Amino acid sequence: MQKLQDSNPIEHSCGDAVQLLSNKISDELSNGRLALEDVEAAVRDLRDANLCDRAARLRSYVGLNEDLTPADRMDAAAATLVEAYDNPVALADALARPSFAAVFTAHPTFALADKIYRHIVDMATDPEHKLPEFKTHRREAPPTLAHEQSLALAAILRGRDALDLLNAAILRHAARKWPDTIFSPRPLILSTWVGFDTDGRNDIHWWDTLRIRLALKRTQLERLHRQLQPLVASQSPLLSRIDEALTAVAEQEAACPNHQHHDAAAISAFAKALVTRREAALPNTDVLLPLFEQALSEADSATRPELITARAGFFAHGLSAAHIHTRLNAAQIYNVARHRLGIEDDPNVPSRRRTVLTQINEALDELQTPLPVDFGALMIEQSSAARLMMTMAQILKHIDSETPIRFLIAETESGYTLLATLWLARLLGIQDRQIQISPLFETQDALEHGEIILEEAFRSPHWRSYLRANGKLCLQFGYSDSGRYIGQLAATNLVERLRLRTLTLMQKHGLQDLELVLFDTHGESIGRGAHPFRLTDRLSYFSPEHTHALFAKAGIHIREETAFQGADGYMLFGTPQIAEATVAILAEHISQRHNEAHPDPIYDEPDFAADFFSTIALDTSALVEDPGYAALLGAFGPALIDKSGSRPSARQADGLSVTRITHPSQLRAIPNNAILQQLGWWANVLQGLGTAASRHPDTFEQLSKSSRRFGLALDFARQALAHSDINVLRSTIRMLDPGTWLDRAASTRDEEKRRQYLGLARGLEDQEFWKSLPAMFRRIQADHIALRAVWNHTLRMGGTERTLHAIRHAVIEQIWLLATRIPYFSPRNDISRETLLALILRLDIPVALKHLAQIFPRSADVVADIDFYEPVGPRDDHGFTREHEDIFVPMQRLFALQREISVAILHANGTFG
Repeated sequence: MQKLQDSNPIEHSCGDAVQLLSNKISDELSNGRLALEDVEAAVRDLRDANLCDRAARLRSYVGLNEDLTPADRMDAAAATLVEAYDNPVALADALARPSFAAVFTAHPTFALADKIYRHIVDMATDPEHKLPEFKTHRREAPPTLAHEQSLALAAILRGRDALDLLNAAILRHAARKWPDTIFSPRPLILSTWVGFDTDGRNDIHWWDTLRIRLALKRTQLERLHRQLQPLVASQSPLLSRIDEALTAVAEQEAACPNHQHHDAAAISAFAKALVTRREAALPNTDVLLPLFEQALSEADSATRPELITARAGFFAHGLSAAHIHTRLNAAQIYNVARHRLGIEDDPNVPSRRRTVLTQINEALDELQTPLPVDFGALMIEQSSAARLMMTMAQILKHIDSETPIRFLIAETESGYTLLATLWLARLLGIQDRQIQISPLFETQDALEHGEIILEEAFRSPHWRSYLRANGKLCLQFGYSDSGRYIGQLAATNLVERLRLRTLTLMQKHGLQDLELVLFDTHGESIGRGAHPFRLTDRLSYFSPEHTHALFAKAGIHIREETAFQGADGYMLFGTPQIAEATVAILAEHISQRHNEAHPDPIYDEPDFAADFFSTIALDTSALVEDPGYAALLGAFGPALIDKSGSRPSARQADGLSVTRITHPSQLRAIPNNAILQQLGWWANVLQGLGTAASRHPDTFEQLSKSSRRFGLALDFARQALAHSDINVLRSTIRMLDPGTWLDRAASTRDEEKRRQYLGLARGLEDQEFWKSLPAMFRRIQADHIALRAVWNHTLRMGGTERTLHAIRHAVIEQIWLLATRIPYFSPRNDISRETLLALILRLDIPVALKHLAQIFPRSADVVADIDFYEPVGPRDDHGFTREHEDIFVPMQRLFALQREISVAILHANGTFG
């Protein structure tokens, strides 16, 4: 570290400081004045310092660094909730409906080793906790579904414990105000889609979903059993009934098919266990109600409050540790309707939409008797949508008939999608009250025209009758596509606009008595729309006071939901103390709903807001369509980051040919965002902001200071600017320019270096980055200059982070230089030296090294101990040990260092994707 600091020009104002340091490190590595061990040690030091800062930010994010403890904050929120009502009946009615749900999702943000996440949360909980020295913070392998589930469940259980503390505080304050009051508060609940979200995944089979659902049921019953043991007699009917249910559920879980055993016999045995043991395993929670009443009548004053608290948590979540959300894509719904109903027209084509809406309403008219569903039908079903709906039907028949299941539909672009889903649910015997059908609005088109989609469904008497029977209208808003295609700031503006248009639609159709569920899939990372600075700001950001007040005035009860996404999100429930702090902030959020909304000047400037956010959307959309932007994302692409989930980062091509990303849509959203973070320029947040602000500079400056709503939005830009540097991006683009290497070839006196530089120039010439990258960079630079001219901020990437980028560029250069030393070999099949160089220029090192090891084996086969029945001939080893030791092993080591640098930058950002 010291050797790098002695000559570090990063802190100087020179525009090429990143490139200067990168060149110096690379030169000193090449000539031996700087050892690779020293660079690795420096990266570990910077990485660990960034991790410590990240833990401190997490502590601040949930308010653990404030004077009030989580228990104090929870108690105050509980008191506020109780004091808002004049009588216990009104209080019990109000708190019987959840006002907020935390949803645990498993998007691929599992970027670090589990032990590293544990140390982050331990340091956030206790600042005195010391971080041990680790060679790497990287995962050994991507997480499996079972591993994702175990991590989610651990977070859920810590969340449930924290919810019990909140409910106990509510009951305590209610008892002080109204003695002998007994009710079951459920202001907050937990949900999960881990193991139930099948959109874009091929590793979740129907038996996985059922096994995970049974595990959630068993966990819920085990948790209740532990709570009750010290509170009731050991032979009480309540405990005995739970014991019986646990035995039955364990048998069902053990019989569940798996990837090794899912033949007809195994599935038949599972069906027998599920059906014959259904009653013993508890089909719903009603069976336990009279047993709880009996236990309460026998409880003394000391144990009674704890018993009421345990009952509240149990009935709030039903026969599961958390409510469940399933999810699939709208295209899968269309496929099953096409197959079973013969509806061939595409509902996304406007000219055919009226036809398909008529057809699906007729199908709903004609639907009389549901089809029976058994596991034989489930085994042979080929349609993904029907298979998932059948799985839900089996859950509702045999595991928990009472708790509704959320059914999220990604890429909903038509009211037909909702009606076809309703038809399929009714066809397979699912009652309207048992399924919460929710469109996911996440594309620009869906967010802009969402009210049309809802209007199409509202016009159907079947949809209206479904909503009446269900009692809820459920909507989900996503940021996967909208955020990266039109920009995070513009996306959130469209979400708020669609919320307000939903209010108008509900009033138009007389549906104000419905509960409105608004689920925002904000993950923890800024690339997914979650506020970067404080959890309280995050809640205010996606739930503006102004909008909430309008719904309250209309008499519409709102349940808000937000995602806690992957490993990053689970850290907000990473220890009991952090979970309590998180739940305390959620409780404060819902307790403040009764407060009068403060006027916000942004709503007095609708023309400015419309122009500002539409300008960002247009500018970001233009950048996304710029060929240079795809070239930038694809130059190194997913090679910069470890695989952090089960889904591929990009759609893969077969063979050895280099996969070229020609449009950002070929990348998944999270890797897209993560790559931008690793490149040092958060374009999905910043692009268009300068152009938009410069159109109305005075209004922009005024509102940035006076509007809380606008200020919270600009916090995203503040965070992005603090981790973006135009010179880091410029340095990357210069690396990819063959002219850079020609210049270096012309200036060096070292003949070997000249040969290497010329080789890199030829290889990069073939990649053709030079055709589109410079113009794209000028587009970004011009917008950034416009922003700096209007917004007088001092935010910029810190020296430590820029140093990491400079080291990475030097490491990449060393990898490239090693590639020029690969010996010539005759092309074989589709493998040539030029093809391998192309792979290495794009940092697809694991694939390149795999083939190099085959072309240049380290040693010949060992045959010394084998008798060939003749005099022994020469045993000279004609392997390529020198190539491995001098080229391939160092290349692997440098690539590992490059990935460790990515982790260090990730810690600095505090986000992954």
